[in-house]
Amino acid sequence: MTSPAPPEAWMARAIQLARHGLYTTHPNPRVGCVLVKEGRLVGEGWHERAGEPHAEIHALRQAGEAARGATAYVSLEPCSHQGRTGPCAVALAEAGVVRVVVAMRDPNPLVAGRGIEHLRRAGVEVVEGVLENEARELNPGFIARMARGRPFVRLKMAMSLDGRTAMRSGESQWITGPYARREVQRLRARSSAVMTGVESVIFDNSRLTVRAEQLELDNAEAIAERQPLRVVVDSRLRLPQAAACLREPGRTLVATVDDHDDEHRERLEEAGAEVVVLPAGAEGHVDLASLLTYLAEHEVANEVLLETGATLAGAMLDAGLIDEMQLFVAPTLLGGEARPLFELPGLTRMDEQRPLDIRDIRAVGNDWRIIAVPR
Repeated sequence: MTSPAPPEAWMARAIQLARHGLYTTHPNPRVGCVLVKEGRLVGEGWHERAGEPHAEIHALRQAGEAARGATAYVSLEPCSHQGRTGPCAVALAEAGVVRVVVAMRDPNPLVAGRGIEHLRRAGVEVVEGVLENEARELNPGFIARMARGRPFVRLKMAMSLDGRTAMRSGESQWITGPYARREVQRLRARSSAVMTGVESVIFDNSRLTVRAEQLELDNAEAIAERQPLRVVVDSRLRLPQAAACLREPGRTLVATVDDHDDEHRERLEEAGAEVVVLPAGAEGHVDLASLLTYLAEHEVANEVLLETGATLAGAMLDAGLIDEMQLFVAPTLLGGEARPLFELPGLTRMDEQRPLDIRDIRAVGNDWRIIAVPR
């Protein structure tokens, strides 16, 4: 951009830049920044990785002396505290930026308006709320972790046209085609953690990893270097020591309530698992809300991708812990004896049904993807 443009256009550019960090910023938010002076772009940047300079610093470095007297458009309130990097609100003020346009306030209690307050005390004009909804869509997991103390949970399931996810035996590879599987790899890559039930691991022996060759992205190899945390819900500690997920790069966390078999726990830990004992919920199973709280408190999860079978999927839905569903529908039929999408026992009347709001439906190769949220 080289000609005068409205604030929304410059903020749209900042949000576009922030998307470059979609797969890499965990556990930090995705943020973009644009510096504009006299209607001309003088600097821009985005946050690339935790521990590295924030978006504002990249933009200031690119702008140099041209930052003095400029307006900054930032997709998230500039930080005001000293973490692994210095406070961006201070850097903007010291660089001589005279106006900062912020899409949304930072929900992090360490910031939460303090960055804006610092800028205003330094004499910098601050405008808030430009393209706020678009900015919020960038960071559903970070916002959820900061605002409610648990991650954003996205359920991914593949099903036939008659709503079945696997044969009666548990065989499920493959229902959908290669384009849908590529989208699943991208969902994994943007997630902080991939969560499943032990039954799914026993049946499929899934690696639960991001495969660079299936991402079809320019920087696929670099993205796949950061494998999401693998979380196996295993109330009775039945995970086999030979499970493929224990031999892959990255971490595998096994959530259980059964702490009496020290020998098996020790063998799992020797095989590479991190076993965490959590409170018991219904019928002695892992309390799922406690598990999500644990992931948030240990800063290991902003967005959790739930890839599992009908039992755990139904329990998560029943507990109100699913924020979004991405359902991949294949043009095939598996029959009445095949496994269902959700196990939701006790539904006997129409007024007990679980309505969903459909947000998007589109073709993905020969399959369809439905994005829905529980109402």
